[in-house]
Amino acid sequence: MTGGERGSGVRESTWQGGAVVLAAALAASACSGGDRSDGGTPTELRLAIGGESEEGYDPTLGWGRYGSPLFQSTLLARDADLNVVNDLATRHEVSPDGLVWTVDVRADAKFSDGEPVTARDVAYTFTTAAKSGGVTDVTVLREAVAVDEDTVELRLTKPQSTFVNRLVSLGIVPEHAHGPDYAREPVGSGPFVLEQWDEGQQLIVRRNDAYYGAKPAFERVVFVFTGEDASLAAARSGQVDVAALPSSLAVGEMPGMRLTRVESVDNRGIMFPFLPDEGRTTAEGRPIGNDVTSDQAVRRAVNAALDRQALVDGVLDGFGRPATGPVDGLPWYEPSAAVPDKDPEGAKRTLEAAGWVDTDGDGVREKAGVKAGFPLLYPAGDSLRQGLALAVADMLEPVGVAVTAKGESWDVIRTRMHADPVLFGWGSHDPTEMVNLYSSAQAGVELWNPGLYRDDTVDAELTAGLAATDPEQATAHWKAAQREFGPGADAAWAWLVNLDHTYYADACLDLGKLQVEPHGHGWPITQGIAGWRWTC
Repeated sequence: MTGGERGSGVRESTWQGGAVVLAAALAASACSGGDRSDGGTPTELRLAIGGESEEGYDPTLGWGRYGSPLFQSTLLARDADLNVVNDLATRHEVSPDGLVWTVDVRADAKFSDGEPVTARDVAYTFTTAAKSGGVTDVTVLREAVAVDEDTVELRLTKPQSTFVNRLVSLGIVPEHAHGPDYAREPVGSGPFVLEQWDEGQQLIVRRNDAYYGAKPAFERVVFVFTGEDASLAAARSGQVDVAALPSSLAVGEMPGMRLTRVESVDNRGIMFPFLPDEGRTTAEGRPIGNDVTSDQAVRRAVNAALDRQALVDGVLDGFGRPATGPVDGLPWYEPSAAVPDKDPEGAKRTLEAAGWVDTDGDGVREKAGVKAGFPLLYPAGDSLRQGLALAVADMLEPVGVAVTAKGESWDVIRTRMHADPVLFGWGSHDPTEMVNLYSSAQAGVELWNPGLYRDDTVDAELTAGLAATDPEQATAHWKAAQREFGPGADAAWAWLVNLDHTYYADACLDLGKLQVEPHGHGWPITQGIAGWRWTC
């Protein structure tokens, strides 16, 4: 599973009494242990960064895929520059045919119950994740075998270059302690141990002093689960050390706090239904096709007409970057696939050349009796997507394309997404997500490729990228696919913006070098929490 809309498993706080719960949570955490060590340096860290996991904290069910699993170790990790580095593994290699991944596990790692971490635990974790049907996709695994105490072989049914991301994201669980209650009482070899979880209110964790890596500077960390307004109030009053806030609230100076903006590949983009409306439906009765967006000229014209920097400045308050594709800035990004935007005159020429002309003078182009217009659906209650949708409608009106922004429930969006454009959000460190958004094999699978896009050349490049046994070869195929599905070619999507994730952090708290973050579920900022330090 990669970043994005599908199966987030993250509780979106709609609770209104945030200040009351916040006060109770902080009082409870303060009563259960001192928060200062030598009279000066706090030994307790308090975070209001959302991301409570509804399903609990079991990696075999998907916990940890949006950042560090916190309680568990992963075999590999990505550093602040997104390079793959060792964690629980000391070495890994891939067989020449790409079918066997051999991993050596460090000998000094122990679970929080004192038992050693062995290759058998690694094999058990991958086998269990493959069988669980969870959102961590290890379906390509044929079998996981511990060949000795510290060596495991992960044997695949076919080569998959992106399997490395499973080694990065899947936290290792202990075979001897992995039972029905594990998700709420996790045992792991990570830097922290779960101490207390009051669902909907707070999660308290303590430092794992047996952790093999660099020890966190904090004895305890309290995650308080509050709404945006309560988090802002807590940051202003000094009740929390880090608060995650949307960019609309991340304005102005705050005494004792520093505004931290983190680049992300957390993008927003318009998905275009790719097929014409021929009266077809899915097996569930969902309509398929759109006679406007199925025209490549319309999709290209929309991409050309939009002023993405204006979207960043006006809707994101400057906290973001224009998006040119689904993987901007990542190692497999192809910059040549981007095309200039803010070109309404060019968009008009593209539409006119394709036969879209305003013959009745109403300001909306038409072709063969079909008006150049469509609804643009977005999740109701998402003010940022609403702002983007309204701005897009304003930008396209002068070129003769009529867009109506419509906030709908996810149930309605799922019903209409093969026939109406939708403003989605995605973003992952794993190129598998690009495959899922553009491969015809994933068309209509949950929220993957909802426009039912299909191109044989793109399919071939994505398939070759997955099957490559050399990372550079895989990257070459990912880039080739972008040149085919990008805005100057098939223009299957109109990517709009990449968000900056915004946090207020205590001015004395050094967060170190932060990763480019994925889509904003979970706790991506905690990836480097073991290295956070007080500076004053």
